[in-house]
Amino acid sequence: MSKTFYIETFGCQMNAHDSEKVIGTLEHEGYSQVADEAEAGLILYNTCSIRDKAEQKVFHRLNEYKRMQGEGKKFAVLGCVAQQEGERIFDRAPYVSLVAGSASYRNLPSMLARLEAGETRITGLDDRQTDQTFDTEFTVRSNPHRGYITIIEGCDKFCAYCVVPYTRGKERSRTSASVLVEARRMADLGYTDIQLLGQNVNSWRDPSGRLSFAELLTAVGNIPGIRRVRFTTSHPRDFTRDIVEAIDATPTLCDHIHLPVQSGSSSVLKAMSREYTREWYLERMSWIHAATRDISITSDMIVGFPGETDADFEETITLLGAVRYDAVFAFKFSPRPNTPAVHMADSIPEAVKNERLRILNDRQREIQREHYARHLGQVQEVMVESYNPARNQVVGRSSQNKTVNFTTAQLVSANPPVGSYLNVRVTQTLPNCLVGEALPPAEGEVSFVPVQRPQPFVVLN
Repeated sequence: MSKTFYIETFGCQMNAHDSEKVIGTLEHEGYSQVADEAEAGLILYNTCSIRDKAEQKVFHRLNEYKRMQGEGKKFAVLGCVAQQEGERIFDRAPYVSLVAGSASYRNLPSMLARLEAGETRITGLDDRQTDQTFDTEFTVRSNPHRGYITIIEGCDKFCAYCVVPYTRGKERSRTSASVLVEARRMADLGYTDIQLLGQNVNSWRDPSGRLSFAELLTAVGNIPGIRRVRFTTSHPRDFTRDIVEAIDATPTLCDHIHLPVQSGSSSVLKAMSREYTREWYLERMSWIHAATRDISITSDMIVGFPGETDADFEETITLLGAVRYDAVFAFKFSPRPNTPAVHMADSIPEAVKNERLRILNDRQREIQREHYARHLGQVQEVMVESYNPARNQVVGRSSQNKTVNFTTAQLVSANPPVGSYLNVRVTQTLPNCLVGEALPPAEGEVSFVPVQRPQPFVVLN
């Protein structure tokens, strides 16, 4: 087998960061990454099973590439689908040689050695009681300016619809010292935007007992060289007031909180085993609304959960108006394997789910159109991410995690480098982005120019 590899990543930021660590481990074992699967001796799929659609993508892609099985290539399925399906993957795709869940990535070197020795059915699967995390000094950062740090793996919440506790294992937190060492190392290398990750990131508990989650945010935000700190995804049950206070007090902590609610109905939340009520959630929203900074709020929602009535759905719609989210990621309920909800009668017709999703998205679009208007005329600090030559615009992101498309007529350079930070005056607001004009640096002020690094590998969502 040629020691070259190609990797495709499906799913969330945690999967993307897991792939960064897998790439680093493979390269440390003497493998070289290639950009085309046709050139690779080993093809890896890092998978997501949070929704049925994501899972189907994986098997569709495997089916596409089975034509290559006679070319001496090896195939590996990693991540949540691997942990969920286990050895059944070998039956469904016999040309796959390696199946490994995320909790077993620490054993990749030994599994690769077995693969090189000719074994064809290698598994790395852990039950949810594992205490191991996947920390490695060999991480290859896929983004040259924004870096991820996983601070907690696994989940103990057992929401009725969610497969994550079964595919990612129990909650395992890293020590604050190890997180801060990694963050300082990244800052020393020139990374300016740090994102702390976890299935329930604010469920993090310092094994050393030194810091709370809010104190960890502040400590990372105070590291010299770091300009932005984000965290995702939070759970309302563990969301505390001191998190808002930390954001208010620490300018480098981004003014954005993603707090999935899933439903605006307390009865549906109870059926989902979410461990909080509508009132509990709205109390946390009141803390955010009362902050000194304008903190952007985004959320996830599910429509059509078993037993959701018209009245329950209406409570979700009224919650949109009460909170006034800057973005909502809404999905139709689909039963996932091994979860309690798979045994519930999926009583909501597909047509009703579709209509509820349409109503929710239409209402949220109206709210965003109105809510984004508050930024008109404001000056936003924007991190440059890419360019849109067709519109002669630069594409960036604000501290509130909003996309900002802007022109650069007032700058000496029409194309500020990716990773640089500029002040942009907002001249137009749209439901999903802001539009503006970059301002020239104030007298004596120097625009931040980043260290240039290799471009990222592909991440499929």
